[in-house]
Amino acid sequence: MTKACIFDLDGTLADTLDSMAYVTNIIMEKFGLKTLPVDNFRYYSGEGANMLIRRALKDAGDPELAHYDEGQKLYREMFEADPMYKVVPYKGMPETLKKLKEHGMKLAVCSNKPHPAAVKVIAQLFDGEFDMVVGQSEAIRRKPAPDGPLMVAEKFGVKPEECMYVGDTSTDMKTGKAAGMYTVGALWGFRDRKELNENGADLVAEKPTDLVKICEEHGND
Repeated sequence: MTKACIFDLDGTLADTLDSMAYVTNIIMEKFGLKTLPVDNFRYYSGEGANMLIRRALKDAGDPELAHYDEGQKLYREMFEADPMYKVVPYKGMPETLKKLKEHGMKLAVCSNKPHPAAVKVIAQLFDGEFDMVVGQSEAIRRKPAPDGPLMVAEKFGVKPEECMYVGDTSTDMKTGKAAGMYTVGALWGFRDRKELNENGADLVAEKPTDLVKICEEHGND
């Protein structure tokens, strides 16, 4: 029986492409590098802020990563100051979360977004819906290491196999499988069905509201 649902944030709970692109391109301009198309951030994201900055710098004209140290520092500072620029929840997600809670599910977020920014985004978009938020920090290894989801399961007092992990990238699928959780790919996010299936998705959901039915079919009726 599924007792807890753990969500990725970027590309799963909220559309953050414009937000990531906006902050990163300000940094690229500061360094005299070219700005990058918003759609590129579908592939820059997923493995944490440091990897996003690495990928962006290389594509913007800094293959040697000469600006990496300053770039990743600026990225964190800017997101901590204002992580909400053009960030919106995916259609149907707020209603889905409410229904999952009505089914008695414990809800958590496990994101590679820096922890302070993750906490702010969740508080503003989904105030009161989540029982726990885990963002990227020095305390735990970033995804695809299963540390975050396993810590959530322990805090909730549930077994990993009683958790459903939902995310939109190969990193998320690998994370869920490494944690021993039922892993659902979010097709409304940044990547495609092929990537999700090839990296261990037990199931791929086409829209947020599908998650309620999936939980019902796993004993939460």
